[in-house]
Amino acid sequence: MKPIDEPMKIENAQYVNNSATDERESITATIDNQLMAVPINLENRHYAEIKRQVDAGTLTIKDAD
Repeated sequence: MKPIDEPMKIENAQYVNNSATDERESITATIDNQLMAVPINLENRHYAEIKRQVDAGTLTIKDAD
């Protein structure tokens, strides 16, 4: 188990758009070697960490396909 203060390892982050509205609804990413779908919601700890890393300039999120 990794220490609590160690940041999540986030790779291959990409937005996913809602097919009906074409608005961003989630992010797919490999987090600590596990593929995840992360809702865009600051109350979600994975999204909060993604946002923190983007704000720090250490992570970029690809546009949706």
